[in-house]
Parts: sequence; C-alpha cells; structure tokens
Amino acid sequence: MGLTSLEKIIALQRNPANIRNLCILAHVDHGKTTLADCLVASNGIISSRLAGKLRYLDSRQDEQIRGITMKSSAISLHYRHGDQEYLLNLIDSPGHVDFSSEVSTAVRLCDGAIVVVDAVEGVCPQTQAVLRQAWLENIRPVLVINKIDRLIMELKLTSQEAYTHLQKILEQVNAVTGTLFTSKVLEERAEKEKEEEKDSEMSSGKQVYDWSAGLEEADDSHLYFSPDQGNVVFASAIDGWGFSIQQFAHIYSQRMGIKAEVLLKTLWGDFYLNAKAKKIMRGAQAKGKKQLFVQLVLDNIWSLYDAVVTRRDKEKVEKVVTSLGLKVMARDSRHSDPKVLLSAICSQWLPVSQAVLSMVCEKLPSPLDMTAERVEKLMSVGARQFDSLPKQTQELKRAFLQCSSGAVAPAIIFVSKMFAVDTKALPQNRQRPLTQEEIAQRRELARQRHADRMTAEQTATESCTSQEGQLTGHSTGKMESLTLRDSKPEEEEEHKETFIAFARVYSGVVKKGQRVFVLGPKYDPTQGLSMLPEGCSASDCVPEVPHLSCCSMESLYLLMGRELEELEEVPAGNILGIGGLEDCVLKSATLSTSPACSPFTPLNFEATPIVRVAIEPKHPSEMPKLVRGMRLLNQADPCAEVLIQETGEHVLVTAGEVHLQRCLDDLRDRFAKIEISASKPIIPFRETVVRPPKVDMVNEDLGKQQKVAIIHQVKEEASQGRSSDTLLVDPSGLVTLTTPNRLATVSVRAIPLPQEVTHLMESSTELIRTLEHLNMSLREGKSLDVSLRTLEAIAGLKAQLESLLQGRKWRNAVERIWSFGPRRYGPNILLNSVEGYQRPSVWQCLASGDKAGEAGAQAAVIRDFDNSIASGFQLATLSGPMCEEPLMGVCFSVERWDIQSSALPQHQDSLEEDSISHETLADSVVERSTEPSEQAEGTAAGPSQASRRPEAASVDCYGPVSGQLIAAMKEACRHAFQAQPQRLMAAMYTCEIMATAEVLGRVYGVLGKREGRVLHEEMKEGTDMFIIKAVLPVAESFGFAEEIRKRTSGLASPQLVFSHWEVISSDPYWVPTTEEEYLHFGEKADSANQALKYMNAVRRRKGLYVEEKIVEHAEKQRTLSKNK
Repeated sequence: MGLTSLEKIIALQRNPANIRNLCILAHVDHGKTTLADCLVASNGIISSRLAGKLRYLDSRQDEQIRGITMKSSAISLHYRHGDQEYLLNLIDSPGHVDFSSEVSTAVRLCDGAIVVVDAVEGVCPQTQAVLRQAWLENIRPVLVINKIDRLIMELKLTSQEAYTHLQKILEQVNAVTGTLFTSKVLEERAEKEKEEEKDSEMSSGKQVYDWSAGLEEADDSHLYFSPDQGNVVFASAIDGWGFSIQQFAHIYSQRMGIKAEVLLKTLWGDFYLNAKAKKIMRGAQAKGKKQLFVQLVLDNIWSLYDAVVTRRDKEKVEKVVTSLGLKVMARDSRHSDPKVLLSAICSQWLPVSQAVLSMVCEKLPSPLDMTAERVEKLMSVGARQFDSLPKQTQELKRAFLQCSSGAVAPAIIFVSKMFAVDTKALPQNRQRPLTQEEIAQRRELARQRHADRMTAEQTATESCTSQEGQLTGHSTGKMESLTLRDSKPEEEEEHKETFIAFARVYSGVVKKGQRVFVLGPKYDPTQGLSMLPEGCSASDCVPEVPHLSCCSMESLYLLMGRELEELEEVPAGNILGIGGLEDCVLKSATLSTSPACSPFTPLNFEATPIVRVAIEPKHPSEMPKLVRGMRLLNQADPCAEVLIQETGEHVLVTAGEVHLQRCLDDLRDRFAKIEISASKPIIPFRETVVRPPKVDMVNEDLGKQQKVAIIHQVKEEASQGRSSDTLLVDPSGLVTLTTPNRLATVSVRAIPLPQEVTHLMESSTELIRTLEHLNMSLREGKSLDVSLRTLEAIAGLKAQLESLLQGRKWRNAVERIWSFGPRRYGPNILLNSVEGYQRPSVWQCLASGDKAGEAGAQAAVIRDFDNSIASGFQLATLSGPMCEEPLMGVCFSVERWDIQSSALPQHQDSLEEDSISHETLADSVVERSTEPSEQAEGTAAGPSQASRRPEAASVDCYGPVSGQLIAAMKEACRHAFQAQPQRLMAAMYTCEIMATAEVLGRVYGVLGKREGRVLHEEMKEGTDMFIIKAVLPVAESFGFAEEIRKRTSGLASPQLVFSHWEVISSDPYWVPTTEEEYLHFGEKADSANQALKYMNAVRRRKGLYVEEKIVEHAEKQRTLSKNK
C-alpha cells in the first residue's frame, strides 16, 4: 500500500464505525516497536527493508541508544480490509517498568490493545501489569505471540515441541486474564450479598443460603485468547511474517477441499488428519499423531527456515518460491545474509501487517462500541457514584455512547499527557518545498550578490591604503557584532519547546480556535451548574467557579510518529494533538464545551515515584533557568514530580534509575539548557517503635534489671536536655510534660501498632483523606452529599481496624481515635485516653439521623485547644527524633491532659505569667473534662470579662497558650517515642530477575552484597531460564541493574518495583552491655550496624549532629614513612 494522503485520513476520520484506537502493550524487549515498524511500513511511511531496524516511533536519541521505548507516541494508519477502509490510530508504549505511567496515558485513550508476548520468555511481570491496566480501563486486548523465529534458531525446538510451548504461553496469558475476571466476579458477588442481606433484614422470613460463588453463571468465554476465536496472531516481526489461523484455513480450504469453518475449529487443538479416511479426527496426542497445526502450519515454516537459513539449499528455496507464486529480487537471493532472503519470502507470503491489522479491524471495538459501564467508570470521579451526579451530567452518557459529530453534540475531550515538541518541528514552521519560480528568483539573487562582491573586491584592491583597511576592518567588525547581537534572541526563540496535548475526542467536533472549559480533577458539576447561568458557553464571560477555567485550542494536529500535520477540525472518536494548552493544563485534564461534564477519573499509575534527587545549577546565577526548566519537565512527564523542600532544595522525584537519567538529560538539553549537578539519590526512610525484644544480640534472655537500666538511661538523657521539673519519664514509658508557662500538662505513651493495621492505613490513605474532609465540613456545619459507596468503604475500614486491634490494650481504641498523622491521613494514630473527655468520634459521618443537628450538638463537647494537641501530634509524626524522617506504625495515647481553666481568656495578655507562683497554679489546676464549671467561671468573671470572652476565644487558638501546647505535645510525643525500642524502616523494592542457570550464582552474589533477600526462584517450563523473586532495599539499589548486567555478561536483567516498607531489625543505638555481648562483639562493637549507617547518612545529609569518632583506632601505631 502506498503513502496515504492527509486528505484521505481526514475523510476517514469522519466515519467512527471504521476507526480503531489501539495501543501496543508488552514487557520490555518483547518487540513492540519492531511490530509497530512493520505496521508503519505497510502504509509506505518507511521502507519495509528498514522495519525493525529503524524503530520509527522511537524518535528520541536516548531511545535509539538504549534500545528501549521511553514515551508513548501515536501514528495514524490507513488499512483496506475487504471492501472497507479503516483508520487505525496506533500508540506504541514503553515496556520498561520505570515508564509504566506512559502506558497508563496510552491505555486511557484507546478502545483496544495489542498485547505482545515473547515466544521464548512468555508472560513476564510487565506483561501481567499491562494486562491489568487494560482490564482496569475496560479495553479489549488481542494477542500477538512474537519472536517465534527464536524457537527455531535459538532453542532449536522441533515443530511439535514448539506447539506445546505455544500452548503453555497461551495458558499463562489466559491465567492472568482469568485471575482478573475472577476477582471482579467475586467483588460483584460480595456487593450483591450485602444488598440481599439488607433486603432480608427488611423482610422477615426464612433466609435461603446460596453457596455458589457466582463464577458458574458468569460468561467469560469472550475474554480468553484462543487462535480459533481469531484474537491470536503468531509472528516474527523482525523477519516480517505473521499469521492467524484464518489465513491458513483459507489457504487449505481451497487446496484440500475442506470447508474453511471446519478448519477454523480444528486447526488449533487436539485434532489430526486421517489421510486414509480423509477426515479430521480428535485425539492426536493419545494416538501419537501430529496435530493439524503442526502438520499444516508449523512444519511449513520450520522447513522454510531450514532451507533458507540453516542449510542454505538454493534449489529447495527456488521450489518454495515458485510453489508459493512469489517474486524474489536477484539481489535478495544473492545476499550473503540469509535473513534478507528469508524476510523477502516471508513478507510476501505471510505479511505480519496484514495478519495483525485484519485481526484489529475484526476483533477490536470502534469508538461507537464503547460500553456504558466504561463511560460510568470514567465519569464517576472520587467518592461520587454515577447515579448521584446531576441529571445533565448523566444525559452526557448518551453523547459518549453515540460518539456523535453533530453540531448539537457537546465536545468532550480528555488530555492524557502533555509532550514537548521543538518549535521548529511544528508544521507551520516547517520549510515548505520551493516552486520553480522561487528557485529561479533565488538563483538570480545569488548571482547578483556574487557579482557585487567581486566588483567590491576589485575596487578595494585598487584604491586601498593601510589606514583605510584598518578603518573598514574596524567598521565591519562593528557590523558583525551588531548582527550577532540582534540574532541571539531569535536563536533563543527558535529553540523554544512547545507543549502539545495528547488527547482524544469522545464526543462532538473540535475546531481550531474553539473555546472550551478546562475541568480540574476536583471540579464538581453540581456546584458548577448552580453557579453558572443557564446555557453558558466557554466563550462567554464566565463567573469564578472553583476548579473550572476556560481556554482556546489554538491549533489541532494529526500525530504521525515523528511528524505533525495541521488540521482544521477533528470529529469524535479520534486521537489528536492540541496546541496552546500549556498555560491551563498541567499533566492531564478533561475539556468540554458543557459545564455539566464531570472530570474523568484520574489515570491508574502502576509505578510510584520513589527516587529523589536534589538539583542545583553549576552556576548559581542560572537558578531562574533551572526553576523554569523544572516546571517544564514537570509538565512534560506524567510521572515525575518536582518539589521544593523546606530546606530550599529543588527535588526531582522519579520512578527509577533509567527514568531519573532521562529526566536529567531532558533538563540539561531541552528544558533548562544549563549545566546542572544532581545530588546522590535521597533515600526515604521511616521511623517506628517495636515491642521490647525478648532476647539480646547474642540470643540470651533479657533480664528485668537490664530493661530498667535502659529506661533509666533514656530518662537521664532526656532530663539532661530539659529541666527535670517540666519533663517526667515513667519506667513504663509514659512521658509527662508541662508547658513552659506551667499552664498545661500532657502525658503521652507510644505504642507500636500491629503490622496489619499499618498496611491497612497505608492502602487506605485516599479513604482517610475523604473521612478527614467530611469531618472538617461537619465541624464547620456544612452538609456534604456523600455517595453510599464511600460511606460503606469508611464503615468497612472501621470494621477492619476493629478486627485487627483486639485485646485488652486496644479496648474501644477505634472509637477513641483522635486523629491520623502525619498530614491527617498517615499511618500513625493519636488515641484519646483522657479520662472523662468524650470528644466527637472521627467516624461521626457514619452516624445516622439528622447529621447537621448532631454535629452542632457534638461541637460543644470539643474542648478548647483540642486542635493544638492534634497539631502537635501531626508535627511529631512528620519528623521523628532519630533522623527527622516521618513516623510509621506508631500509636500515641494521650493519657492525661490538664490545663488551668483561667488560661483561656486572661492569658491573652500573658502579663501575670511570672507573678503567679507554682503552688497557686497547682491548686487551681482543674480537670478540664467538665464543661459547666467553665461556664460558671465565665459568668463569675464579671461583665467586662464576659463581654470580652467571645473575641478572646476566637483569637485564642493563635495565642501563646496554644503555641506552647503544640510544642509541648510534639516534645512529649518525641520523648515517648524515645522511651520505646526505636527502629528504622527502609523502603523495599521487589526485584524480578530472569537469568540462565550458569549465571545464577553471580546473581545471588550481587543480591547478597546489597542486603537483598531471595523470596523464591522457579524454573520457567520449556526453557533454561530461572525467575528469581527477591526484595532489595531502595538504599542499595542504585547501580544494581548495571552491576547485575556486568557480572552476568548481560544474561540477566532485573525489574525493580517499589513494594513496601520493612523494619530494619538492628537497633541503631545498640551498644554491648552484657558479658556475652562484650565477648562476641568486642568493646567497640566494631561490626557494621546497618541501621546506624543509614541513620547517620540521613542526619549528615540534613545537617544534623552525627555522633561519630573523628579519630578511629588512635592506639594503632602509624609509620610516618608511609605517608611520604
């Protein structure tokens, strides 16, 4: 097929029934970009000889050097299938785990996906991840089993063995799909059961128990990949061939006279051909016969490889070529590399593009086939359910499903990412080819200029004195400097980056220059519709609405891989690039002409950014350029985060080492264009407390005496830092602290939380954040419309916490939760154990009845300064005492909170602070749990005092008392933390390594050296590859992939994904105390303490005091001659 014109593509865009939006997903190095090359070559954009070598969609230089894709890029292809013409918007996505965010951006815009699996490696970790991403976005996948040539050339399998191997791969892929399907059915079943339970409670009667899981009735036949269903293609993209069973069924139905339908059902499976009876029969394996697939398909391919590549049998090759009716060029048949001849034969006999594209056209849905379920999932953002959205918003569902390009249809566009393009590459700035007249004109001008120069030189030589020469030289020098100075800003302008939005039109027609609403992720259509006038459009003067802005789409582009083509309008169902949105869209956004549209659900990112580096310019004067560059990088990368820490450092957070390297290169060469220096990666840690250990470092039982000694030691250390009359540490670990003005006293105890509770709170951060938001609005007296699903999720969280916090120590603990922290949603808990203080529960939004009325009644119960205690706790959990890192899995129980009742109004002036003696204060300290006594005092204080009280109370939350209480609470928490056995928690990666048996030992060596721990290893069936699953601290992971590749000569490559936080078992403050420990570890305890090493490294980075000896081993003799 020749090159398709732009007009043809524009015409095809108007027919959504024949549009296919698809992406190519796979594990790294499974052949996505090579396959994309073959598909691009079918449109004549690149030569078919270069397909697989050019990697056309890898347009970045570092992608070509590393040989991996780093960003998703789109191209529009035209394909004629039968009598229909199709437009295929193809997106090639990365397979490396560091760039899985790019996969999310691609998947959101598509309706279908081609999942590529390597025939040798089979299903890999990232294959499972991409299948899960496709499942979450409700898009239909088809399968391409690639690199089948490796089974012939590398593994040297026979066609029979290859058939068994391919069957196993199909089973593996289907097992992943089956797991996803099962979990979905079981979730739906659980929801259904809940509803049935409610119904049965309402209607009294006998309950019928149904034991089935619901999997029996659910139909999942359409989900699985099977060649006879037509959703599997077997291919070798590098050799340019690929086929589906349909092609061979068609070939053999003509040759053998068997119906194509029969062959379709029997070509894959346990069927064989009975030559005598001329029948296809079942039971090939039992009878030891060749399966039809082996006999009719694989044997032919194997014999072709044998003739062309292995034996180079020219006669047989000629025979094959003539029997297939192909034309092979003489230069191909004479070429020294047999692969050239092979791809020349295969690309004509079984072109991979034809097999894949016809499968895409038949099996993948068009934009018109979008399911209602997917639309509802896209539109119900956050806690809102689709049914609870306003009526106008629900009506937009019809516009989605119709995918209409009518004049009345509202335009709905989703931008999944912003990508930077050099301004020179834009179509309007591209050099257009010159016409004949222009060429003649330019030639004439050049001739004229040359003639003028020649005459000028002649006159100069004739009448030239040395003085004149100097003068003219001086003036031309001036002229040159002037022209240089003038051209500089132009050059800078030319090198500017322009941002283009990678988007899809879901409804309506998008026109160039059209104005639309930009809906932020927190935009609420109910609020928007109530604030905006009826029938308001984006071009009108719009009142201020939260999370809603307007912008115009200055230019529209057709994405053609490395190039862009300008368009005037784009109808629904197409993928496009939009220019002019850089000021109003950061990374992703929903655009619509209707304010009733709700923002789409945020993208599901598989990888969490964990690798942090601090960045600074080499020359401090270039700081503004760096700041601008980082802002641009933040916009251009869907996963990277840019922060400015409290220390003033500019921090870049990325998903892994390769991602970090790409971001730094982009900053240097594209966005900031300055020399930068990046710090060593900043490793995150967490601090926690554990239960007191039963045994010491040499596994001896700890006696009671030693425990007491340690607590006394902590108490002494604490009292040295602070005056002992304000701080008191109980032997049981209870810390009592009085504020400096002696007006308030708090007693706090730190308790380690069970590990399951910490995991639960970490996985429910979004829910806890929602809960906090609800409580804030209830405290302010607002009523929020919350979906039932959110309330159920909160109730579920509460029930889970109750089931996990069992025992005498945790009695009623869930009801007494005061706050979560840090930042009000972290994995630490503040418990209210103050006797007689009944504050409103954090679960108050679950209470039924008149919520607003109840909230008003409960608000009175909250004591003054309640917020100060919570704020102190938030500060303490944000930076712990060990190395100022956030805490994790710690519960602080406030067991006593006394405050002097006169503190509130009178201490606004804080004049009598010094005159009041300690004794009188001690007498007047009142348990603040009784509210009436306060009020009595207020009335007794006299009219002037009573009149001043309300305004004093309003200012009081910022007065000196509250500030001192926050500081006291923070210090009390820190001391309570130190009174317990402290430990560091390290971030851990799960590491999956595929390696051959001969390099297994080296892989284990590298893992052992870097504190890694192997969880399990298994051998991949049918190959000599082992899959090793291990955990590795993030702190030890830098340079890990490179070291493994070096040590194993490139035979093993790891995939690192952030997994969890793990307590480092060693105590960073440990010193030998018992006789056995002295004997075992020596007086200095010289063996390296891993936790102490990490802790000191963090303290050193933050500029905190590090306790270390400056001179080590001072008693050792030193010979001076060595230092000469």
